[in-house]
Amino acid sequence: MSKFEGFIREEGAAFPGKTYVEKLLMPVFNDQRDYLFDVMFDIHRAHVIMLAEQGIVPESEAKIMLDGINKVGESDRTQLAYQPDFEDLFFMMEARIGEEIGNELAGKIHIGRSRNDMGIAMYRLVLREHLLNLLGSAYRLSEALLEQAEQNIDTYMTGYTHTQPAQPTTLGHYFLAIYDVLQRDIKRLWSAYETVNQSSLGAAALTTTGFPISRDRTRELLGFDKLIENSYDSIGGADYLLETSTALMTCMINTGRWIQDFLLHVTREFATFYVADPYVQCSSIMPQKRNPVSIEHSRSIASSAYGEALAAVTMIHNTPFGDIVDTEDDLQPHLYRAFNNANRVMALMYAVIATLKVNKEHALEMARKSSITITELADTLAREYGISFRKAHSIASFISKETTRQAKELYEWDIDQINGVIARFVDVKLTEAEWLKIISPEYFVQIRSIQGGPSPKEVERMIAERKTSLSVKIGQYEQTVQTLKEKREQLLAYTL
Repeated sequence: MSKFEGFIREEGAAFPGKTYVEKLLMPVFNDQRDYLFDVMFDIHRAHVIMLAEQGIVPESEAKIMLDGINKVGESDRTQLAYQPDFEDLFFMMEARIGEEIGNELAGKIHIGRSRNDMGIAMYRLVLREHLLNLLGSAYRLSEALLEQAEQNIDTYMTGYTHTQPAQPTTLGHYFLAIYDVLQRDIKRLWSAYETVNQSSLGAAALTTTGFPISRDRTRELLGFDKLIENSYDSIGGADYLLETSTALMTCMINTGRWIQDFLLHVTREFATFYVADPYVQCSSIMPQKRNPVSIEHSRSIASSAYGEALAAVTMIHNTPFGDIVDTEDDLQPHLYRAFNNANRVMALMYAVIATLKVNKEHALEMARKSSITITELADTLAREYGISFRKAHSIASFISKETTRQAKELYEWDIDQINGVIARFVDVKLTEAEWLKIISPEYFVQIRSIQGGPSPKEVERMIAERKTSLSVKIGQYEQTVQTLKEKREQLLAYTL
């Protein structure tokens, strides 16, 4: 007797085998129930309305179909569980509609369509909603970033390159940089939305249908902006998934980078930021600690969102150019989890930033250290005394190294000492007023008023422009959400 005989007996002799049910059909059914239920019935509604308007089914029959669809669509999905009589949720609901209106009429609902074009449309509708939710979260975070930038136009701080103290800047300039990156992330998400919000319906299995359907009508009823015209492309193209995944991945990478910065700024050593009490946690053994758990978790969750989206991209790789509905059954939940995690990150960091307190005095004190204004010495020698910048740079470099060697700060040099060092290289004597400007973080920032620079006046101009632009963008976003809401209300209220 074969050692597999017991296993074979348990599996059964016909499709689906026990393992196939437990490891594939049941998990897929649960995902479909949790994510695709509503959009499946919306597509049923739109398709039946179109069939009636095109005269493919009599209006009297379409009315019965629509009533049955609406009634079954009101079922409590949480009570649905996989049943071996049905391959998946679609066939279970088709049977329920048949019980309601009769199998003959229920069978006509599927005229002129396939599970292929229907499945792609369902996935696109769900992703459309996820994209809009994330865009809403990103706009909310954008408002918090602009608000903090405006509150900190004249908060002087250390800017870093190569993780080392580099030059003075302002916290307003820094927050504005994060804001601008986020706006590009938002632009990429909108681009993904435009690609996603296109209808595959009417492509049927691959080559459309011999019935005189109207692809444009189902597109309109479901709020899709465009039609994927080529029917092969409709069911074979997967780039809408790739564009969505990569836009989300880019957003999470960008977000994770400045979140990492925040974890440094909240340390006792940096002490630039003070996280509000609702978003810190006390150690279980060290009562003095204020653990910035909201930021720590955000960094981790951003990585998780990236990983889930990357899993979807990997699953699409080398998938044949054709119907990928079965592949999508497995990959879509990765994207849903990715969006869920990305929204968690946006919400957590909105809370942190909206309530963030800044230690302005300490930030300014740190900006006076580490010789980070020394570039202004080179600039002054070149600008005011005609010294070549390379020569001026070498003088500034020598003074910086001497400052470090003597374990002092730039402001601890007096003007006579500095002029003594400079005299070794060039015949130049700085005035006391010039030296005070050179060692001043405030002067360093204020003189850098070139477009995009950290000068408070320039940052103020940039913030004003971005506030106006953001207001317009949020208005357009809200209009998009409202339009889709109204489209669905019209679909649900449609009568024959």
